[in-house]
Amino acid sequence: MSGHSKWATTKRQKAVVDAKRGSLFTKIGNQIAIAARGGADPATNPALAMVIEKAREANMPNENIKRAIDRVADKSSTQLIEEVYEAYGPAGAGIIIEVATDNKNRTLPEVKNTLTKNGGRMADQGSVMFQFARKGVLLVSEKGEDVLLAILDAGAEDAMEEDDGILVYTGAKDLMKVRKNLLDAGLTVKNAELQYVPNVTVPIADNAVREKIMKLLDALDDLDDVSNVSTNAEL
Repeated sequence: MSGHSKWATTKRQKAVVDAKRGSLFTKIGNQIAIAARGGADPATNPALAMVIEKAREANMPNENIKRAIDRVADKSSTQLIEEVYEAYGPAGAGIIIEVATDNKNRTLPEVKNTLTKNGGRMADQGSVMFQFARKGVLLVSEKGEDVLLAILDAGAEDAMEEDDGILVYTGAKDLMKVRKNLLDAGLTVKNAELQYVPNVTVPIADNAVREKIMKLLDALDDLDDVSNVSTNAEL
């Protein structure tokens, strides 16, 4: 994958703070409820197992996890809707915004308002998405040449070393298989999820513009209904 995004690192750092204030629990709870539609047993539903592990890494209480799973079977509970919005940020940076909401009439105006306040705007459907591919993204704690070789042997498409470990990219359908292979190889997988990864990143040389884009991405990510934010800006 070409380029480096400071946003990816910032999101991981923010997750620790978000967990303390409860925002991350809301987001993960929504992801659990959506994944549980494919079956409430994580032993037979890999997508649910993956999100539950993410919840435990964030120290989400077991009762919160159970409540999110039970939400699927509760017919009196408002069901969640998954939406993907496309947008442009400062300097024309492409942005993909994934949401899980029980009220689109609340969420869409919130997203639009956040974009407008921070120099962004909604984009026509398909005008941004073609610049991204759906990929599995994992973070391995260990570093080094031997680790990189083990990652590639595990079936990864690509890998990139960062300050807090090695980012691993896989095909969307291969995420759980590669994760298992990495664990079998004795590596520590700190995170594993599906993301929209840019096919080509756009360098942002101007520091002021870079800060504006980061501020916008942060503001979007702070919305409770937003589950993930991706950009093709190389920050």
